[in-house]
Amino acid sequence: MKNKITVVGIGPGYEGDMTSRAIVALKSADIVVGYTFYLPFITHLLKSDAEIVKNGMKQERKRIEKALEIVENGRDVCVISSGDSGIYGMASLVYEMMKERGTEAEVEIIPGISAFQKAASLLGAPVGHDFCVISLSDLLTPWSLIEKRIKAAAEADFVTAIYNPKSTGRYWELYRLIELFLKVRSPETPVGYVRQAGRDGEQVKITTLREFNPKDVDMFTVVIIGNSQSYEWQERIITPRGYYRETTGVENKPGQSIMIESFRTIEKELVNPNIPLGLKWPLLHAIHTTADFEMEKILMTDKDTVEHIFTSLTEGGVRTIITDVTMAASGIRKGALSRLGIEVKCYLNNPETSILAQEKGITRTQAGIRLAVDEHPDALYAFGNAPTALMELCSLIRQGKANPCGIVAAPVGFVHVCESKHMVKPFTDIPKIIVEGRKGGSNLAATLVNSILCWPDAELLKPGRDV
Repeated sequence: MKNKITVVGIGPGYEGDMTSRAIVALKSADIVVGYTFYLPFITHLLKSDAEIVKNGMKQERKRIEKALEIVENGRDVCVISSGDSGIYGMASLVYEMMKERGTEAEVEIIPGISAFQKAASLLGAPVGHDFCVISLSDLLTPWSLIEKRIKAAAEADFVTAIYNPKSTGRYWELYRLIELFLKVRSPETPVGYVRQAGRDGEQVKITTLREFNPKDVDMFTVVIIGNSQSYEWQERIITPRGYYRETTGVENKPGQSIMIESFRTIEKELVNPNIPLGLKWPLLHAIHTTADFEMEKILMTDKDTVEHIFTSLTEGGVRTIITDVTMAASGIRKGALSRLGIEVKCYLNNPETSILAQEKGITRTQAGIRLAVDEHPDALYAFGNAPTALMELCSLIRQGKANPCGIVAAPVGFVHVCESKHMVKPFTDIPKIIVEGRKGGSNLAATLVNSILCWPDAELLKPGRDV
């Protein structure tokens, strides 16, 4: 009959977090091998005559060598491992060294509560969806490989637990991890960290990726970074079990779920994902509509433009949107208009427009804007086709005949297009979204208007309410 090695995961340290199997194994052990720091957590469970073999940090191989010698000499042995014996624990080393030495023995692995699980329970429910655990210790793993894993975890939107975040000799690695995460994650991503989880001196703190200070942690700290869906509630971090669900548990419509996923993908590919939300929100809509990442260079807004226009349309008494052409009007979501009680008008095909254009020798789009301003001088004006229409509005503003609550300037083409956009910029008191250069289009103008109409969804990055 083979002698037995029992590898026991003792949890983070508190007896209440040990499994009953672990306690039974410890109480029946004749010989226990362990790290000096961990043995005090379990000595009260051992038999009075149990033999204890211990040594210090970074001497894991020597501990297992001693355990194997005991087995080879015909005695059973118990090897203790903090947390779970198979997660950064002693179980794999036992098997590896048995293979090296050719040791014949029965092995029993008793799992335990890992430090990240204990830390997660103290932080709330941050590990409610897919997660990974990364150690920042480069003693056994080259930093180049650790960095690859950090990038993969950040880009794949894993909830990420960090072991060995810092030590006396390793001070910069956690700073680098934060830098990498901020390239693809929101600065408001919740971060929790627990020092001495389940032990005396336990400390629990919650912050954000932006505010997280690596100086506050040490080698006894577990750090948990939430995913894009995680949020803080009542001083706890919550990660929903599924993506794109309302807090009521009701699933989003399929079209909206696809749109949300698209926005998450676009955000990760932005050169600068940390731009202000008031610019990012219409930018994501623009890229989603055009698949053109040059929009990041050519889309501009005044400060708080989207918020100001939304407020004017919902609280300021303005209930009209004017477009230069019917195609732009048709792309504005009817569900949003109905929900907010807003009307879209395009005067291009009005009989009066053709008459005015002929009388004044101007384009029909110019004439349509003149008629619109007569009836709705304070409307939101959106241009996706005709630069002459935008130029007409600029002229009417200078004459004091128009005072729009906002302008979406996205005409497209080669003649007068750039000039028309430059003409609108001096109106600093009018909120504007401008697509610089020749690019634009009715679909682009419409989607920028849609970004305004669903502005309350911007903070959660949940577009498509009215899809």
